[in-house]
Amino acid sequence: MMSVTSTALRTSRELRRLIGFEHLQPHQSVLRHSLNLTTEAPPPQPPPENGSSSSASLSTATQIAHILKTTEDETWKTDDQLNQLLHSISSSAPSLSSVQFLQITRQLGDSDIAFKFIHYLLSNSSSSGVGSFSSVFQAIFELASREPNSLNKLVNFFNASKELNIPLSIYSAIFLIRLFGRAKLAGKAMLVYDGLEQSLRNTHVRNVLIDLLLRCGRLDDALQVLDEMLQPDAQFPPNENTGEIVFAGLMKSEKHERDVKEEEIVDLVSKLGEFGVFPDSMRLTQMITKFCRRGGSDKAWDLLHMVMKLDGPVEAASCNALLTGLVRQGEIGKMNLLMKEMKERCILPNVVTFGIVINQLCKSRRIDEALEVLEKMKSGENGVLVEPDVVIYNTLIDGLCKIGRQEEAFALLERMNSGVQCVPNTVTYNCLIDGFCKVGELDKACELFDVISEKGVKPNVITVNTLVDGMCRSGRISSALEFFHKMKDMGLEGNAVTYTSLIGALCNVNNINKAMDLFDEMRKKCTPDAIVYYTLISGLSQAGRMDRADSVLSQMKKHGFYPDIGCYNMLISGFCRKNKLDKAYELLNEMKTAGVRPDVVTYNTLVSHFSKKGDFQTALGELRNMLEDGLVPTVSTYGALIHAFCLCGDLNEAMKIFREMSSGTAVPPNTVIYNTLIDALCKAKEVEAALSLLDDMTAKGVRPNSNTFNSIFKGLQDMKWLDKAFELMDRMTEQACHPDYITMEVLTEWFSVVGETDKLRKFIQGYKVSATMA
Repeated sequence: MMSVTSTALRTSRELRRLIGFEHLQPHQSVLRHSLNLTTEAPPPQPPPENGSSSSASLSTATQIAHILKTTEDETWKTDDQLNQLLHSISSSAPSLSSVQFLQITRQLGDSDIAFKFIHYLLSNSSSSGVGSFSSVFQAIFELASREPNSLNKLVNFFNASKELNIPLSIYSAIFLIRLFGRAKLAGKAMLVYDGLEQSLRNTHVRNVLIDLLLRCGRLDDALQVLDEMLQPDAQFPPNENTGEIVFAGLMKSEKHERDVKEEEIVDLVSKLGEFGVFPDSMRLTQMITKFCRRGGSDKAWDLLHMVMKLDGPVEAASCNALLTGLVRQGEIGKMNLLMKEMKERCILPNVVTFGIVINQLCKSRRIDEALEVLEKMKSGENGVLVEPDVVIYNTLIDGLCKIGRQEEAFALLERMNSGVQCVPNTVTYNCLIDGFCKVGELDKACELFDVISEKGVKPNVITVNTLVDGMCRSGRISSALEFFHKMKDMGLEGNAVTYTSLIGALCNVNNINKAMDLFDEMRKKCTPDAIVYYTLISGLSQAGRMDRADSVLSQMKKHGFYPDIGCYNMLISGFCRKNKLDKAYELLNEMKTAGVRPDVVTYNTLVSHFSKKGDFQTALGELRNMLEDGLVPTVSTYGALIHAFCLCGDLNEAMKIFREMSSGTAVPPNTVIYNTLIDALCKAKEVEAALSLLDDMTAKGVRPNSNTFNSIFKGLQDMKWLDKAFELMDRMTEQACHPDYITMEVLTEWFSVVGETDKLRKFIQGYKVSATMA
């Protein structure tokens, strides 16, 4: 018997812990109706001399439970012992009676027997006393929750309690709300809540319901319950638990039936703040971060300042989150204002705060100001002494390297090495190595790499990639390959970026076979990305190995990568150079089918190819296609046609296109086009027309170069127009166009024959030489 009693007590304690009332005693449940019981617990009585009254009640309860379990329910009315024992309970103190009913029902161990027991009690009780049996239903719910098909039983017993007009205790209500919530039956939980009188819907009950509704995605229902608590005259206002439940639930917006607007969250924080309920530092930081990530730094600003206005707790972490968002949005003015407000409110900045400021200054290339902030941190000038961490030093070193101040960055590294609190890490050395590689100081970068091993800092794949790329860009491909293989032997394998740098460099020097060997090696070690495929296709196309380029293209598609317009243009250009027009047009049709529209480069490639071949009809047809696709021809488009017409001696067509460019298009001719025409005209002995074009260049602000003058000098030499040559030499001097070796070769040969070497000497010295100045 004692073991059963102990089990009952233990179950009662666990239930109270489950529903959040572990500090209350079982007899403190509130009942709506009571004939023989009061709603408040009596003052504690001194324990009797011979044992505890509660032990006696447990003994009585155990006896009653034993009879109920071992006899049929039809005999209960005629069982004298049972009726006497129940009578003794009814005559005891009201609160003790409620406890005993709870103990009896729990010991029955079966919800069906317990339900028969309550029917037996109702048949032997007046209708005005049914409220005292709330504790019986509380035990029935507990028993049913541990039995098979528990959910259906709980629903049925809950409906039965309403039909029998037996009110739920707060314990029962919270118990059912939580169980229905776990079963995602939010509607049933709402019915339980609605069945409670207003006086029983205390803050804890509402908190449990709000938590359930938010977890089930019933946002509007949860906000409606919360709104009742936020009324100025609310009997049960929100507490800290309310705030934690609401703030945590609002952050899980993916569970709700609709998005929670930032305005709603700011409004709720304001209303809860009126009751002294605020999000803690972690929740406030989460909210601000989420707002900023959505691009709502304005709302994040409003939220933080709302909490400040209501004198809520604000720490550096929340300010840091807003500072980060403001930096991302480029709101530098607000960032400076927030830093000022932090100082006014004595919110001490931490290392993260300074890190955000320094990072922004470095991104804005305001490195000197960032270095000033570093000194203020160390001196405590801002009212707080903060030791900079490795992230801050790395940010400054990277910023200095990006503006070419590598030596100052190196000095910061030395400063870190001289201290004990902030030790350089791999990122520190990577920033410096990259900085020295960018300015071509590879020897210094390699020295730093050697220092890494001495300092016990482990290099990573970024270190390898930085040095390999730096060596490749400086043309030291053999050194890059040697370093790459050395790192592999040390167990530091490269990745797709490493292979891309090496393959690209090898393609640039036309070492295609080695590039393909690396590509084959790469496929065994790591998955090639689109950039590797594009790099290899470009190199193969430029080398004229179009069959291999086409093969790489097929592999690329097989692995789920599809060429972009740049890749298609490289291939089309390569096939055109190989005169494989069927393949070029096959790719052109393929790209159109794939939804990749040809661009100016595509059409320029085709126009140029057909122009060089002398197929002007097809070239002009591609120009028309270009215009029909809504593309504007470029200087290169017209230049290809003009150059081709000049080569075949059709200067009339070339000049016709030139005049169209000059008057009918938005693409004015440039120096190259003028030079092409001037050279062709001079070769055709039309030097006057060439000189006219030179005047046109000057009038339109197109600057001639040495090639322009060289073509005309050759034409003048052929025509033996010496005076015109002197004038042209003066124009060349006036326009600060320096003669090149071709200029000197043409003039030396000509002037030596005609005896004008003195004027050539003056021309070289920068003096005017025309006849009018003689």
